[in-house]
Amino acid sequence: MRWALLAIWVLVAKATASNTGSNKTLHSSNEPGDGLPTNFGIVLFPEFQALDVFGPLDALNLLSLGRKLNLSIIAETLDPISTQVRSPEINKFGSSFAEAIVPTHTFKTAPPLEVLIIPGGYGTFAPTVGPVLEYIKRTYPSLKYVLTVCTGSDLLARTGILDGRYATTNKQMYNVIIQNGPKVKWVPEARWVVDGNVWTSSGVSAGIDLTYAFIEAVYGNVLGNMVSEGMEYVRNIDWRKDPFAHLVTGSK
Repeated sequence: MRWALLAIWVLVAKATASNTGSNKTLHSSNEPGDGLPTNFGIVLFPEFQALDVFGPLDALNLLSLGRKLNLSIIAETLDPISTQVRSPEINKFGSSFAEAIVPTHTFKTAPPLEVLIIPGGYGTFAPTVGPVLEYIKRTYPSLKYVLTVCTGSDLLARTGILDGRYATTNKQMYNVIIQNGPKVKWVPEARWVVDGNVWTSSGVSAGIDLTYAFIEAVYGNVLGNMVSEGMEYVRNIDWRKDPFAHLVTGSK
């Protein structure tokens, strides 16, 4: 394991050091004041989807070996936040199979951020998400970027931030979510969508593709490729290639 981690570090560090001056190759000088995002936050709520969170964060974990990044894990309280689905209609067998994260900050103590990640999950439809919506709405004006995964775009839509913007979301829940954002220009066939500083992705695993696209667009394709090689992840590099769009459009 030690050597595997060292190899990944070498790949990412090599990418950072290989600045040839071409902005297609590398956008990162890793120098203070280079204008690239350093402070990331992820907002959590009970019943979040595990891969929505850990997929993007694992890619960013590796990116942080190539340049300085800070992460804040933000929730209503500092109590551990679990993925466990409580609804007996969904969790019919009462399974206790779940994971939990301990937040680093509350909505009241969260530091200034440049990038906010909003995951999805069954918890996006809970009646208790009001404080989450309030935090997102209050924080958005100071952000450089906001990224949503899966039904996280439902939360963003309900704040009004997506009004008039193009966006996508989880395809299995597509017809439900678009009702909560009638002024959003929903895209039914897209792995992810970028509109200004708002990045939205389709369901669950699409958040990883969105994160790599974000890394490449902001920090350069050398870092993006090196990080994906470190994870041995086969990227979908075409946002229009959506293998699950048929769940909405009905076409294969």
